[in-house]
Amino acid sequence: MKVLLIGSGGREHALAWKLAQSQKLGKLYAAPGNPGIAEHAELLSLDIDDHAAVAAFCLDNAIDLVVVGPEAPLVAGLADVLRAKGIATFGPSAAAAQLEGSKGFTKDLCARYDIPTGAYRRFTDAAEAKAYVREQGAPIVVKADGLAAGKGVTVALALDEALAAIDDCFDGAFGSAGAEVVVEAYLDGEEASFFCLSDGKTALALATAQDHKRVGDGDTGPNTGGMGAYSPAPVMTPDMVARTMREIIEPTIRGMAASGYPFTGVFFAGLMITAKGPELIEYNVRFGDPECQVLMMRLKSDLLDLLHAAAIGTLNQISAEWNDDVALTVVMASKGYPGAYDKNTPIAHLPEGAAGEKVFHAGTALKDGALVATGGRVLNVTATAKTVADAQARAYKLVDQVEWENGFCRRDIGWQAVAREKN
Repeated sequence: MKVLLIGSGGREHALAWKLAQSQKLGKLYAAPGNPGIAEHAELLSLDIDDHAAVAAFCLDNAIDLVVVGPEAPLVAGLADVLRAKGIATFGPSAAAAQLEGSKGFTKDLCARYDIPTGAYRRFTDAAEAKAYVREQGAPIVVKADGLAAGKGVTVALALDEALAAIDDCFDGAFGSAGAEVVVEAYLDGEEASFFCLSDGKTALALATAQDHKRVGDGDTGPNTGGMGAYSPAPVMTPDMVARTMREIIEPTIRGMAASGYPFTGVFFAGLMITAKGPELIEYNVRFGDPECQVLMMRLKSDLLDLLHAAAIGTLNQISAEWNDDVALTVVMASKGYPGAYDKNTPIAHLPEGAAGEKVFHAGTALKDGALVATGGRVLNVTATAKTVADAQARAYKLVDQVEWENGFCRRDIGWQAVAREKN
């Protein structure tokens, strides 16, 4: 099969690495890709925002499957254009991608189909939003409605923090994403990520993970796109997975189909495991980043088979097998992230890594033949082992072999699970 992978981050490097292991893969292309992805795919200078050009490339090169990695092209309707040309595509339509593209859309869907989530209100006026926040009190959560690259959410523990977050949204800190604000109840519990494939009719549960959103050790500092993750998530017991499928995923698939937006692709459900059970924080409509990296390290099945089945509607004929080992990834970021940071800083050395170890490229490029850091989150240093503690030790040993003066990372990824293992 000929496959085109859209994207250039750590998630896409992990997908490319896993797709390249398929016996059914004939040729893998990637647009725009990165130096890590280039180890597995032919990189294209294709403008992924030019949907007609992407479709033309697919038709001219007899592409059998397009895998769309990031959320922005999905929200912009790339999958619709490709499917209209008869090209099998992994990823939802623009209408279905509203699950991530609009926080308010998702909350309304939850209300309509009794999917457990925090109480909420939608606002297009700052004064009204602030009045509601004062009425409800803190802690409370303020979200920019649209896509904000993982940075449009404030979990406000104090009233002033919530009011400032509302100002940020309406003052344009997140561009058009903040034109509407969703204010919702604070959910108390343990967060987990749950991944599930859908072809619009059938749901195939994949695996669980836990992410570390805050920039500093001990879960301190501002939220980021994610500073590390591990899989599986101990809090997601078989019973909790079954409840998540029954109470959250399956009603969503039915509700989306009934609304005229059948969902094909991957559900990434951000969950809070509360005293009442699993509650939905938000949906993403693509693999998580960096959660995808740990999932791909654990996946035993052929990824190409799974994604193709989701794209063509045959998920009911396939299953997914997983390695029982723990996978853990540490994000190395540019100093200053998630604020301002220097770009094009040199990365002098990356370790090869032994079996069960991998350094995924997230924000890198080649400049005059040398590897440089171009993004905020730059490398995903990943390792597997029988326990979280051992996977953590292996990952940080690998981190310490990276030679990049402008890089930093958290030193406690997996800390909750390591503590749980000791008890």
